[in-house]
Amino acid sequence: MKKIVVLSLWCCLWATVVSAQGEIRFGFQVSPVFSWMDSDARLVNGNGSNLGLKLGVLGEYYFQPNYAIMSGIGFAFNHGGTLFYENGGEIWTRADLPSEVPNRNLPPGVNLEYNVQYIEIPLALRLRSNEFGYYRIYVDAPVFTLNFKTQARGSIQGTGIDEEKIDIREEVNGLALSWGLGVGLVYEASASLQLTSGLAYQRFFTDIVKDSDADDSKNVINSLTLRFGIVF
Repeated sequence: MKKIVVLSLWCCLWATVVSAQGEIRFGFQVSPVFSWMDSDARLVNGNGSNLGLKLGVLGEYYFQPNYAIMSGIGFAFNHGGTLFYENGGEIWTRADLPSEVPNRNLPPGVNLEYNVQYIEIPLALRLRSNEFGYYRIYVDAPVFTLNFKTQARGSIQGTGIDEEKIDIREEVNGLALSWGLGVGLVYEASASLQLTSGLAYQRFFTDIVKDSDADDSKNVINSLTLRFGIVF
């Protein structure tokens, strides 16, 4: 229910913005993503990255010639990374763990890999330069994103354990918030067609992992995205 309310408010805000006078453009984005995780716990450390993909539909409302509000909807696949738990313990208490894990107690020195899929709804301020030749430079700052979990799988790698594709949906929070920024280049192919490329950084500022008795740390995702898009 909370997801529906938040999504409805977000859509209403976007509809209010674009109802005003100004230039509106829409486009598509396909972007490879490199993501990794870190933790605020002293004995939990990031230990690997994921290669994923983002697909999205974006809208730009230019309320001034070089200033726009940007939003849309996208899908992020294989977001996450690997965390190394020095002490192990009862960490994934809600997942269906393999029989090699006695009493759901993971051994010391275990690596837990997170692979999460999200529906993303970004909201950003976009600033672009004047044209130089057929090109423009753009900056997206800040970028705030609502992330709705759709699927989560994990892998365990540790002493005597090597298990993949564990369903960990109940271990990952359903809603997460992130911030970020991006820079890039726009090629004006014609008056109605633009080709874009760029680089974006994203960091979650809410915990993506549900706490357990052995782990009450804050664990977040960071990512670098190579953006490739087309705008009409």
